[in-house]
Amino acid sequence: MALLRVRHCRALLYCRRAPPRCPACGGDLRAAGLAAAPVRLRCPFRHGHGQPRAFLIRPSRGTFLHDYRGHCDLHVGITNSRGLVYNYDQEGVHRAASGWEQCISIPLVQPDMWELLQHWDNLLEEFSLEEAWLPHRYEEQQHNCYTFALAFVNRVRQARGRAALSKGEFTQRFLLPHTSEASRYLALQQQLQHSDVYVVPLAEQQHHSGAGSHSLLE
Repeated sequence: MALLRVRHCRALLYCRRAPPRCPACGGDLRAAGLAAAPVRLRCPFRHGHGQPRAFLIRPSRGTFLHDYRGHCDLHVGITNSRGLVYNYDQEGVHRAASGWEQCISIPLVQPDMWELLQHWDNLLEEFSLEEAWLPHRYEEQQHNCYTFALAFVNRVRQARGRAALSKGEFTQRFLLPHTSEASRYLALQQQLQHSDVYVVPLAEQQHHSGAGSHSLLE
């Protein structure tokens, strides 16, 4: 069920179904007008196979909404134009047509990148066949799924005359805005497992801007 946010009496009320009365002040929410109308929160998770030319993140086991507890390992991959997910592990490169139905998705290509749109699939397939991604080269800490995905992003960036990104820079600039949004959403989900309404005083509510829409490849 979707998560809702209601603003009332200097508080934000998070819920799955708006209550008739504000749990913070007891006021009648139905009489509060548009200012207290429920707003549906955007779910940060996407069906990965419907996200072409994207960087995907999912738990190594299970799904974010049902299994993830904040300390589980994550797995990443890159989609081609048809949503086939190229991902690397100890068995080599996989081209997955299923298993990525609930992901954090970061678009990689903007609509005006005509040449890249045309050649993306060939670039990704050729990259995946390189010796660096053979099964025996896999190393859990230093040469893993993240290495594979970032190396491909940097290969495309450099072909477009852009500087390569370090792992830290890539994480800070492009991953954290999306993973932070997902973490907040999951925290609300967990709070609402124990209560019908979660109340956050506005003084405690920090402003968070949405994840950036600029391209990794620009």
